[in-house]
Amino acid sequence: MNIKRFQRALEELNKFGLTDKGINRLAYSETERKAISHLINLFKDEGMSVKVDEIGNVIARREGLDSSLPAVACGSHIDTVYNGGKYDGTIGVLAGLELVCYLNENEIETEHSIEVIIFACEESARFGVATIGSKVMVGLIENDNIKNLVDKNGITLNQAATAYGINIENLKAAKRENSEIKVFYELHIEQGPVLEKTSVPIGIVTGIAAPTRFNILINGQAAHSGTTPMNYRKDAFLGATEIALTLEEIVQKEAKYETVATVGECKVSPGAMNVVPGKAEMKIDIRSTSATSKNRVKQKLLQTITNMEKSRNLQISVTELSDEIPIKIDESIVQSLRESCNSLSFPYNEMSSGAGHDAMNLATMCPTGMIFVPSKDGLSHNKDEFTSMEQIIQGVKVLIDIMMKESRIKNSPILKE
Repeated sequence: MNIKRFQRALEELNKFGLTDKGINRLAYSETERKAISHLINLFKDEGMSVKVDEIGNVIARREGLDSSLPAVACGSHIDTVYNGGKYDGTIGVLAGLELVCYLNENEIETEHSIEVIIFACEESARFGVATIGSKVMVGLIENDNIKNLVDKNGITLNQAATAYGINIENLKAAKRENSEIKVFYELHIEQGPVLEKTSVPIGIVTGIAAPTRFNILINGQAAHSGTTPMNYRKDAFLGATEIALTLEEIVQKEAKYETVATVGECKVSPGAMNVVPGKAEMKIDIRSTSATSKNRVKQKLLQTITNMEKSRNLQISVTELSDEIPIKIDESIVQSLRESCNSLSFPYNEMSSGAGHDAMNLATMCPTGMIFVPSKDGLSHNKDEFTSMEQIIQGVKVLIDIMMKESRIKNSPILKE
């Protein structure tokens, strides 16, 4: 590997959207478009063909010796949350580029073609729905489900995509057949503290948690805070807090399944100190690698809300925003990653991912694996997100090793069949 080349590529990419508050490279923004254009030029410089599909996924391809064989693919995303970090997604894309650079400079041919994929709109930060590009690629989402999604400035996804230079009217054309990809791997920062706290350089992901998300609107009655006795109130905010605290109790009983729940947003109105809140709107995120555990939490939450409508005399409407299925990584993929780590003498942890990734959608189409590298202090989606270059390179080496084995190299100076 050329470590300086990788570091230079990372620094150059992170100039796009860099601010003193973090990286702002939102999905379908002009900043992201320029970053994508920069990467496309790098792929083409390495002799790769590049296609941008109908949702904006970038597919860079290095042809193998047998074009009839399915491609061996890797990749991630480069869009960020607001004020995001420099490593989330980006290292997985640049690891794929480094793989191709390595193969080219060592004149290594592969039986299978190699693809590096940059997935569109992985983050939910702009439009409220995550991993849109990979969902479209595997046929989990269609145009009518997303085109009218709106960002905080009132811009629809359809408008943003048009300005970006893509037409999302025919998303079915972006769906790929299962036979097109042999296997997919994603290198990613852990976004949690486990690897750092255990001083282990590599995480082999065994399962990916999936979210169930709700928007809950609680209608009570606004009233004077001084003249309305407590037992006459219809306090929407107290209803919201009871839902949140009861949800915490429910989820704590599911701890052995690593199930978690978060109330990430709560808006209260009218929003005055001397007015009993008449309305509250809250957004809830429930995640688990166990679909059964997640469903238990969901059903208990809904029962809690039904009971509270009566006990607090409130009107509560519940909208399910998403209900995704957790993914268990195939044991053969986990075993292949174990072998790569062992051959490189890298210690590893086998672990689940609490965050969703594009890999979870690809796993519905083809065998899929994920490689984690440590995150300092467990931070991510934060300007202080950090992974050392040494730690990143260890992950890249695992990716290169597994990708070369999967693509069946013919003339490597390092590995022999």
